[in-house]
Order: sequence, then C-alpha cells, then structure tokens
Amino acid sequence: MITIKTTAISILFFVSLLFTGCDNETKTSARNTSNSEVKPDTLFVIKNVNIIPMTVDNTVIENATVIIDDKKIVGINTTIPDGATIIDGKEKWLIPGLVDMHVHTHADINFKENKPTQGATVFFNTQDVMGLYVANGITTTFNLDARVEHFAQRNEIASGKVMGPRMALAALIDGGEGWGRKANTASDGRQAVRSAKAEGYNFIKVYSFLNADTFKAIVDEANKQGLKVVGHIPDVFRGNLEEVFVPHFDLVAHAEEYSKHSKNKTVEDAQYFAKLAKENNTWLISSLTTMIWIRSQLKSLDEVQNSEYIKYLHPILQDRWLNPSTNHYYKRTSPEFIATIDAYIDFHKKLIKAFNDAGVPIVAGTDSGIPVIIPGFSLHDELGLMVEASMTNEKVLLSATRLPAEWLGIDKETGTVEVGKYADLILLDKNPLEDIKNTRTVNGVFVSGTWVDKKRLDTMLSGLAQYNEKNKENFKWEKRREY
Repeated sequence: MITIKTTAISILFFVSLLFTGCDNETKTSARNTSNSEVKPDTLFVIKNVNIIPMTVDNTVIENATVIIDDKKIVGINTTIPDGATIIDGKEKWLIPGLVDMHVHTHADINFKENKPTQGATVFFNTQDVMGLYVANGITTTFNLDARVEHFAQRNEIASGKVMGPRMALAALIDGGEGWGRKANTASDGRQAVRSAKAEGYNFIKVYSFLNADTFKAIVDEANKQGLKVVGHIPDVFRGNLEEVFVPHFDLVAHAEEYSKHSKNKTVEDAQYFAKLAKENNTWLISSLTTMIWIRSQLKSLDEVQNSEYIKYLHPILQDRWLNPSTNHYYKRTSPEFIATIDAYIDFHKKLIKAFNDAGVPIVAGTDSGIPVIIPGFSLHDELGLMVEASMTNEKVLLSATRLPAEWLGIDKETGTVEVGKYADLILLDKNPLEDIKNTRTVNGVFVSGTWVDKKRLDTMLSGLAQYNEKNKENFKWEKRREY
C-alpha cells in the first residue's frame, strides 16, 4: 500500500480491503461451480505436453507425459497406468501454479457496533473470492494482513469445501494508536510476535508507524520464534535507511517502500538500495501494478468503469470503486499527487532493474484487494510490468513460481514441476517463455491435484458475473451498516 500521505491513505486502504466479494447471504454459491461438479482427486495423465519445470536448470521437456495421483506428480515420461483420466497436452505448455506474494483476501466483517455477542453482518462467499485466483492459475497466495477469519477460509479449502489456493498468512504489527496489533515499545513488540505465533501465524508483517527500537525488537523476536518478517520500511528510517537492514528483515512488501527514501529518484539511488538489500539478503515483492491503478483512479474513473474484470467483483465493491463520491483516490486527486505517483512509477522501473542486476531475489505480488487491483487477473498485469522493467520472461516466471515457494518454505511441496511435488499446475495454450502475456492463455488448472478445465473456469466466472449484475441494486456502500 502506498504510504505517501501515510496516515490518511493507510486507513483508507485498510478499509477498502474488507469488501471484495462480500455478501449478506449465507455462504452458498449456486452461481459458482460446486465441488460436486469438479472432478474428485483421482488419477490423471497429461499427454504430449511441453513442460517448463522452473527448476534450477529449467530445461524444457517436450512432448512429455505427466502422471498425477492422489494430488501429487508421481511420474514424468513413465508408463501410463490403467484407469487414468487423459488430458490432451499436445502443443500446450505446463508450468507450476502461480504465486501472488501480496494479497489482501477478504473475509466476514461486522459493520455494526461491536457488542458482546455480535457476529459478522457482511459475509464473504469463500468460493467466489477464491475462484478468481483459481481461474487465473494462482495456486498459492500470501496474505499480508491476515485475521482469524482467514484461518477459517484456509480450513474450508483444506477440508475440500472450497476449491482454492494454498494460503500463507502474515500477522500485521504496527505502531501508534487504534485497533489492531499495536506495539510502541520493544517489549510490546516482542510480546506481539509471541502472541501471533501462539495464534498460528508463520509470518510477521511490520508496518509504517513502528518506531526504530520496536521494529528491531520485532524482527529479532520473530527470528527467535522461527517466524519470517515481511513488510514496510517504517517511516522513522527516512534519512537513515541503512539502519532498517538488520538481520532477518527478510522481505520488503513494495517497490514503493524504497521510493519514499529517494529524493531525486535516480538510477544511483536504485543501485544503492539494491546493494543494501543484497548485503542483508532482503528480498523484494514487486507490487508494480499498485501505482499504475492508483494513478488511473486519480486521473479518471473511466478505465475502472471500462475494465473487463470489474464485473467479477461483488456489487458493494463495484458501487464503492465506481462511484466518484466514494472512490477515495478520485476524491483526493491533485496535480501534485499525480506527479508524485508518476515519479514513483518511473523510479520503480529503475528499482526492478537495479535489484535484478544486483541479484536480489524479486517475487511477484500485486497488493490485490485495494482499489482497483482485482484478485487473480492483476497478477498477469504484474508479470507484464516486470518484463517492461527489464526482467526476462524466464526470470519473471521464476518470481511467481519457485522463488516464492522457497521464501515461504514450501519448495519441497510446490513451485516446480517435478515428481513428488503437489500437482499445483497450469496448462497453457501458448508458451510464456516467448511472451509473458501467454500466462493468460489458461486451458486448465490443477489446484492441489484437482483438475478444473477451461469450460468449468469460464462457467464459474460467468455465473459470478451474472450474480453480481443481478444484485447490483441490493448492495450499496452507503447502506453497508444496514446489512
């Protein structure tokens, strides 16, 4: 999230995160493909497919046979077993499922007063939310501001009630006052980390208002507790950026975090930042599409209104984002703000090139969930922007497959097309090594061994769009407290 005018924008961003796919009905989804319609976990064979394995040598295996059984890849170019469902992979390309390393997945929320027995008043249909990821070949997500409701969503996926990606969850810790996990002393920061671990989190996200001592204590305690740290560069480090690079500050959440520390947005600054990150082994999440869409909304809502993907978002979210009176970017536009965002966008290209040239690992992430970064579809936009910023198609694919799996610590399970790995896979009609836009040519997706072909994916999306259109008048942002 952008932290230019930090307090106001951060609050607006967080509020906006809560409403994608929300619903005030029960959690059933007649408009979507139900699990009873999806092929159950069983035995599959993909024949005559070209495999881009995304292993270290990444040698393409042409006209291969891939055998999947009990959710895992059990053979490549071995004997085809009897009784398998055959998938024709001729002239198609098989790659690992994609990973979005920066999402804000939405869950049930209470808009009314928080009384002792008050539950949520607006509910999210988990399948609707997760379906956008699946339809775009995203089989793993990293939620950078998770709540207890997200554990429930993950359990729905794990139990087979919902078809969706693997979900890694980070607990956010910030300084200052207000709701959420707040820590303003080193002692409080350490306790917040221990509490997050006790709640079941594997990752900690640090945020913009932490003071220096608390930030450093959080990073240190997280390492002691076996948790990795991702997040913003706190504002307190402006003018002394070197101090933020303490051991085990593992991953910066946005390219824009560095932009705040560059007065003139020069190549030399980008190279210096890359040097600091390299020396500290601090990786980077790209999040380039964030600024692109913020600039679009600052100038006009026309691009949002004409988006071919906006129809897949719940009506209450469409109402807020498309309405000039409730879109907070459009309401706060100014020539100065637009100029600042333009400078960020230009500098981000320099940053990505500098970090890539320096050998700093870059992983793809979108910040999906904030206006108007649409889950699933936005990752393909992100990959294209990374190529525009000088990365090769292969490096960009790496940033959305093997590298995220390595950072998350799940690389023994997923991230490459290899025997023994889970069948998190995308079957593409065209070769993404030739053109990164070809990641959009999804013919079918394996989600943890469950095969969903293009027809089912299209049916799922069209049903969701029809539901949203039918219910536009039933969900209005200004009436949200009445639901």
